[in-house]
Amino acid sequence: MNREQDGPRHVPVLLQRADALLGPALAEPGAVYVDATLGLGGHAEHFLRTYPNIHLVGLDRDTHALALAGARLAPFADRITLVHIRYDGIAAALKQAGLPTTGSVSAILMDLGVSSMQLDEAERGFAYSVDAPLDMRMDPTTGITAADVLNTYSHGDLARVLKTYGEERFAGKIASAVLRRRQQKPFRTSAELVELLYATIPAAARRTGGHPAKRTFQALRVEVNGELDSLRAALPAALDSLRVGGRIVIMSYQSLEDRVVKQELAPRTTSRTPVDLPVELPGMGPEFKLLTRGAEKATEQEIEENPRAAPVRMRAVERIQEGTT
Repeated sequence: MNREQDGPRHVPVLLQRADALLGPALAEPGAVYVDATLGLGGHAEHFLRTYPNIHLVGLDRDTHALALAGARLAPFADRITLVHIRYDGIAAALKQAGLPTTGSVSAILMDLGVSSMQLDEAERGFAYSVDAPLDMRMDPTTGITAADVLNTYSHGDLARVLKTYGEERFAGKIASAVLRRRQQKPFRTSAELVELLYATIPAAARRTGGHPAKRTFQALRVEVNGELDSLRAALPAALDSLRVGGRIVIMSYQSLEDRVVKQELAPRTTSRTPVDLPVELPGMGPEFKLLTRGAEKATEQEIEENPRAAPVRMRAVERIQEGTT
């Protein structure tokens, strides 16, 4: 669920495969490339160096990440527009770059989830392996924190978040334990939550399925950042912004994200001509064609070079005709 590795071992996820998929669209003169999840700018730097004709519109909700990416991409300052906005603000970002919101973009990369920079900065509270304030906001300047969720949500709302966004089968039991614990003392740090989860989840369940805090931390992060709602809003805007021949690559790191992506792409890649007609009706063919067969995964070599790529699921499509909406 992470985009990049920080520091000397920085390895953008599935970089060469993303290049192979987006390259044909980026090679066109005057191509516009939208990096909807800019992070530390690893993918963006590669594409700016490889395709000297492109203009980058880079989006990120994290002001710290934007500052670091801006410094990294300074050699390309005349070819970039960086925007502090969530990826469902693609239309607004394009307007800021002076571009139409439909039919103007050549290639888009959406590398979802929490970035490695955010995971590696202990004070952000994303990692259950390090004690830190329960924040988990990708944009630390606004919104509720994970501590706010734990300390204020009702039992029903908290159980819903854990079950829906974390696919946690002990959601109700954990929610009950949280409410009992917060009556004594509000949650403040990740270690307090991890301790509660170890005490609440049965020992037999803790022995399988990875760290017992993994699902709860994922659920809280998704809730705090509105990730799935943002993704549902971002995908139609991203697809609509592509010109004919334009391509989009989407990398997901959990099944919930990939399900949303698959559901959005399905009707766009399907003919609307009634199945009993022998010919395709004008304007009723699919708007996009699939470039990947299902969701592609990282190779063993990719995972060895960058272990955080292990859960990635990549899907890609190309616009083949103008939209009808």
